[in-house]
Amino acid sequence: MIKTTLLFFVTALAEIVGCFLPWLWLKKGASSWLLLPTALSLALFVWLLTLHPAASGRVYAAYGGVYVMTALLWLRVVDGVRLSVYDWLGAGVALCGMLIIVAGWGRA
Repeated sequence: MIKTTLLFFVTALAEIVGCFLPWLWLKKGASSWLLLPTALSLALFVWLLTLHPAASGRVYAAYGGVYVMTALLWLRVVDGVRLSVYDWLGAGVALCGMLIIVAGWGRA
């Protein structure tokens, strides 16, 4: 369970970086050269999703919970936005959902 959760967090970081870099280019006037690491990051994201042993729909559903938590952590660390109690509570609920789904892998 820990290995799966950590893999999901790395996967979420790859996806967020792959979406953040073009945002920098389009919204903040950063170099279009950022599109190269964008493509690499998104390719890494897709590859990481294939490393899970469950059916793709279950992987995507469970991944969503970790993505919510990771996106909020990104918001706090990178964007410097203070998270509310509701942010933390929602992220906790999403993460619990992921844990429930992953616990059921192999039992379905």
